[in-house]
Amino acid sequence: MCCPKGSAFLYARRERQPLVEPLVVSWGYESELPGESRFIDEQEWTGTRDIAAYLTTPAALRFLEEYRWDEQRARCHALARFARERITALTGLPPLSPDLPEWYAQMVTLPLPPCDAAQLKTRLYDEFRIEVPIVVWRDQPHVRVSIQAYNTREDVTRLVDALARLLTDR
Repeated sequence: MCCPKGSAFLYARRERQPLVEPLVVSWGYESELPGESRFIDEQEWTGTRDIAAYLTTPAALRFLEEYRWDEQRARCHALARFARERITALTGLPPLSPDLPEWYAQMVTLPLPPCDAAQLKTRLYDEFRIEVPIVVWRDQPHVRVSIQAYNTREDVTRLVDALARLLTDR
């Protein structure tokens, strides 16, 4: 939601609340002065965190509305799809998931042919100034493309062109 870290909220249906354990045992756990809800007691205040970030949530919601963030998300998904199509065409490897918005939104992870993942990541940055995670999963390198509102088709094209060059240099 474009809020500072720690300013999100958690919703759980009342009948599911007993199943949700707090990430951190803190102030509300086995409280000597319990409130109306054990769930809220355990989840509301973890540790000595500064709760000021929560106060920014209304401003973040106004920002999302003012800048039509739903439209931005749709544009970002279309750009992630473009990256998925281009990288899949480049590598000839099948994507990890179906081409459905339920499977990926603004981030897509795609398999790469065998290569030195650490070296590829370094060369992408050193030679092209492209910062993108290259991870190894199940002994296969993958590229994780995350799209944000400031990214363009040219950014994706630069990445694909750089991958094409570096993957053929192996």
